[in-house]
Formats: sequence, C-alpha cells, structure tokens
Amino acid sequence: MNAVPAAVDASAAQMLECAHCALPIGRLGQRREVGGEARWFCCYGCCLAYQVHHGERDEPQAAAALIRLGVGAFLTMNIMAFSLLLYSGAFDGDEAWLRQPVHWLLALLATPLVALLGAPFFAGAAQALAQGRLTTDVLVGIGVLAAYGYSLIELLRGSDRVYFDTAAMVLVLFTLGRYLEAQARVRAARSLAPLLAAERAEARVLLRDANGAQREVIMRVRDIAPGVCVRVLPGERVAVDGVVVDGASECNEEAVTGQPQFIAKSAGMPVHAGSINGSGPLEIRAAVAGAHSRWQQVARMVREALARKSMIGVTVDRIVAVFIPGVLLLALATAGYWNERAGIEAALMTGLAVLVVACPCSLGLAAPLANALAIAAAASRGIVVRGGGVLEKLARLDAIAFDKTGTVTDGELRPHSIRVDGASTEEVMHYARALACASDHPVARAIAQIAADRAGTRARRVEVRAGAGMRGDVDGTRCALGTAAWMAAQGWTMPRALAGHTEDGGTRAFVGWDGCVRGCVLFADTTRADAPHAIRALQRRGLHTLLASGDAAPAVARLAAALGVERWHAELMPEDKVRVLREAIRSHGAVAMVGDGINDGPVLAAATVGIAVGGASDLAKESADVILPRGANGMLALPWLLELAANARHSLQMNLVWAFGYNAIALALAAAGLLQPVLAAALMAASSVIVVLRSWRAGAAADRSV
Repeated sequence: MNAVPAAVDASAAQMLECAHCALPIGRLGQRREVGGEARWFCCYGCCLAYQVHHGERDEPQAAAALIRLGVGAFLTMNIMAFSLLLYSGAFDGDEAWLRQPVHWLLALLATPLVALLGAPFFAGAAQALAQGRLTTDVLVGIGVLAAYGYSLIELLRGSDRVYFDTAAMVLVLFTLGRYLEAQARVRAARSLAPLLAAERAEARVLLRDANGAQREVIMRVRDIAPGVCVRVLPGERVAVDGVVVDGASECNEEAVTGQPQFIAKSAGMPVHAGSINGSGPLEIRAAVAGAHSRWQQVARMVREALARKSMIGVTVDRIVAVFIPGVLLLALATAGYWNERAGIEAALMTGLAVLVVACPCSLGLAAPLANALAIAAAASRGIVVRGGGVLEKLARLDAIAFDKTGTVTDGELRPHSIRVDGASTEEVMHYARALACASDHPVARAIAQIAADRAGTRARRVEVRAGAGMRGDVDGTRCALGTAAWMAAQGWTMPRALAGHTEDGGTRAFVGWDGCVRGCVLFADTTRADAPHAIRALQRRGLHTLLASGDAAPAVARLAAALGVERWHAELMPEDKVRVLREAIRSHGAVAMVGDGINDGPVLAAATVGIAVGGASDLAKESADVILPRGANGMLALPWLLELAANARHSLQMNLVWAFGYNAIALALAAAGLLQPVLAAALMAASSVIVVLRSWRAGAAADRSV
C-alpha cells in the first residue's frame, strides 16, 4: 500500500508534510518514489537525504554518490579555475608572489575533496587488499594518492610542480561513473517495484474475537495463513492468491500476466496477488499462505535472478583479475622508462595516466547492467528469467520443443464421450474421481470437475506414475486410472470394445478395478489462441519447432499440422521426452523446452533452457529457467523474450568490444606519454557513459519490438 495517493492536486499537496524534514510541502514540493513507495518532499535535497537513510538496495548508494558528486564538482570547479590561471601565466611577473599562496589554496580545496570522494575507493581498495584481491578501487586509490601525495610533498618543498587538479578530476569522473552505474541499477529495480513490493507488503486481515465481532488488523502478507479473509480497498494491490467471498470490482492483473487489462471480479471468482483492485472493495479468502503466493514466489525468483552472474560476467571477472596486476606492472615499467629519459615528473604523470586510463569500469559494468535491464524489462511483462546466463542461452537457441496439453492447448479438457464395459457410467466415474482428486494433471482435473457432483470418496495409498497413470484403493477396491500402456503394464485385461475406442485420437483415460479395465473417458482439448501466432513468429526467427506429447499419435499429428510444427512425437513417457529432447540437441544444438505439467519437470531440467507456462505445476516451475506470464497471450511473450535476449546479447558484446578496444588503445597512448592523467580520466568516464547509454537503448529497443 502506497503511503501517498496516486494523484494529489496542488492544494492538497500543500497540506502534506515533507517525508524527511516534516516541513509543509508548499508549492515547490515534489513526489518521488523511494524504497518502492511514493513520498512527498519539500525539495530535492530532502529527497536525496531520505534516500540515503531509507532507500532500498542501490538507492542509498546512488543518492550518496550524487551528493558527493555535487560537493566534489563545486570544489573541482574552483581547483580547475585557479589551475588554469597558473597554467596560463596569470601569476607571472609582478604577481609571481601569489603562486605559492594559490598552491596552498589548491591544497586546501583538494584535501576535503580527496577525503570525501576518495573515501569509498580507499575503503574498497583496503578491503580488496585484505582479501588478497586487486580491484579497480586499488587502481583508483593508487593513482589519486600518487598525484595528491606527490603534490603535497612538492608544496612543502616550495616547488611549483603540484597536480591537485589531476587528483580532483580523476575522483570526480570516477565518482560520476559510479553514480551512473548505481542509478542504472536503481532504474532497473524501480521497473520491478510491483513485483518486489511483495517482500514488504501488508494487508487488511479480518479477524473475529471470542464474541464473534469482526475487527480489522494490518498484517504482513508473509504471515497470512490459508483461509484467512483479507479486505482490499479500491486502488490497492491484492496481496494474496484467493477467491472473492464478498464484493464486486475489477482487477488489473498486469503485474501477474503482463497484460494491462481490467477483469471483472465478483463472489466466487479467483484473484491473483499482485493485481490492482479497481472501483469496488473486495473481501478475499486466501487460498494459500501469503508467503506462497505467485506474487511472492516471482519476487524471490526475480531477486535471485538479478543476483546471479551471467557466463560472460564470470569470464569478465576472471579477465579483470589478471588485467589489473598487468596494469600495475605496466605502470611501474612506464614510470621507470620515463624516469630514465625525462625525469621523475614525467615518470609520475605517465605512470599515473596508465593507472587511470586502464581502470576497467566499463568492463565490469557491461555484463551486469545489460542483463539487469533485460531481466527487469522481462519482469515488467510478467516473465521471470532466472539469471543473465539464461538470457545468453535464449539468444543462441536453434530449436524449441513444446509439450501439448496445457502448453499449446488450453489444458481445459472436456469430456467427449464415456464408454463402459461390464460396469455402469456411475461406477466408472465414481472410481475415476476418487483417484483423480490425488493428482494435478489436466486429465485428472477434468475428471474431478465433471464428477464433482458425485460422492466425495477419496482413494487411499495412491501411487502416481508421472505421464502414465495412478492406482490406489477406493472403498477397499484396488483401482487404476491412466493410459492403455499403464493398464497393460499392470497386467490388467483390456476389453476389445474399449481397446478400439481410439479412432479419433483424442486424449483418453482408462479406468479399471479388480484387474480389469471397465471404462474409457475420451477428452477434447482446444488449441490456445496465441499458440499458432507464437510458433509462426519463432519460425520466422529461424528456429526449428518440435511437438512432444504423451497423447495418442492421431491427436498429436492433427495438432502439429494445425500449428505448422515441423516434427512431432506421440505417446511419450517422461523419460521418452528426455530422450527425444537429447536427440534434438544432438541434431540442432541449443534446444528449449516449453511445458506445464508435473511430468514435464525432468525434460525442462534437461533442456538448454526450460520454459514453463504461467499455469504450470510447481515442479515444472522449479525445473524451469523461464516462467511465462499467465493469460490468453502468455505464449506470445516467448518471441518477445527471444528478441529481448538477442538485443541484450548484442548490447553486451558491443559493450565488451568497446571496453576492450578502448583499454588497449588508451593504454598504448598513455604508456607512450601522449595522455595526461586528466584526459585519461575523462576518456575512462566517457567509456562508462557509453556502456550505460548502449545498455539502456538496447532495453528500450527490445521493449518497442512487439
């Protein structure tokens, strides 16, 4: 729940208090998002101070860097102004006596600047050295201390050779790079705010005391238990997965499905955590614990994804670990070379230029920023991507395999017909429902639904074989439900009349007890409206398509022809799907698998990239690298995601090419004595700025590609 309404007029804003200093907002007040919540501030300074103390994740770092940058820029402006006067000869002749006081003034301005802007770099360098590592902070620390320390010594000796301007500019430009990096991460995190808000969400819980009186309390969502009733007011975000028990409204489920559509909600209808309530209050009974809602699960998975390094990111870290010691040796060798030929002053400047220009900020920034922005863009559309490494795999896919039921079809099976042999329809459905209630398979759900009005007997000692069938005891009778192959594997007799019930190739479920098959339920399934468009879009990208299903061959062949899928396989057990997938990997290369059921868990884990559709089972989601959004157009998110991955990969590669090329050329120029340290610092900062802008542009281009 936001602390401030979504829209406040000017007169109302003047009645508010600043979130930081508690003064009236006034006409110059501004509304900013801090920590995922909207706050009002009387000025931008209060906003920055509030971010430093109350911001989340990278917000304090970005705000503190901006404050240091402002103070440092002011001091540097004065340092550079006096330095230019010295370089221009303004203090020659009759004013020569002013040169020494100006040098002391430069030292007076540079000392607090080095302390303020250099503190984060010095602390990082000390920590890295204590751990036996060499990082970019070490390069910055050595370069700044060398320029400042040498200038201070020369000042005390009465010499004119001081370079306080170099130390100041290096720190300002490096701080600018750090600020841009932190601000980019803040931008990515803010685009995920509706998802990540689940971690701190609260809800209005309705409780009854011993006298039956109802009262309302505020409770953290993660502490809500199943069955608890929650009240959601208009404009608030739904905090739990559940069912409406009272009220009527409409909910925007964009954070869940990625589609900004309002869907009417009334008593008995399901609602999803993360959606936004519309015009009417709702009373919702939680179906699962608050900590187990899809909103909470997605928040955790996105957080983990942002924390994971990509394969290229790991490679860059290894390169940098070798690169930095090499730079230190090159700086020493350069200083030694120029000391022999031009003296200590030239040696110091060239060695310092090598240290500054070689700082691999852009290298360290390229991979994590591109991946973070891409993961954030995907999450804003309801797609969960588990790490930058997954994006890299998606960008190099050669083929995609699909499960059938519940993936490219609606998964809402409808009974086509029921045939029995030696038993009544009521008996067959009684035993089928008792077994089906123990499974979440689409066929079992359909059987449980069509037999819901019958006796609620449940099977005991149930054994499930994923993708094949199940057996258990119902009223003391051993029963089985599953495929014809499952029944044969049990050694049960299959009547000829039922064995021939396969002409149209529909999905079938056989039911039997006491060693004999007694009935067969034939189901019809409809193709998802978005599946044909998604598959055609994937094929236009040059990807091979494959359909792998456990259903009968006629039904799978008919669906494959309707979708335009190149190859199909039918009547597959879970282990057969894994075998087929591995053959596809050997034939094509990188192959993704899209599935939804419990029996898809092994094949999703075996694929180059496992992709679960929004309504997938828990096992499928745990085995998958990508989870597509719920909703009628969830499958269309797949081509968009591949475009996003391709753009992110291209951006990352171009960033690395730029960063490596820049460092190679700049190092050669610096070692040759053609770069002053100030110019080297400017080029280093420009490199980081280009990396940031390229990454932002790639994310925006992918977002416009649909």
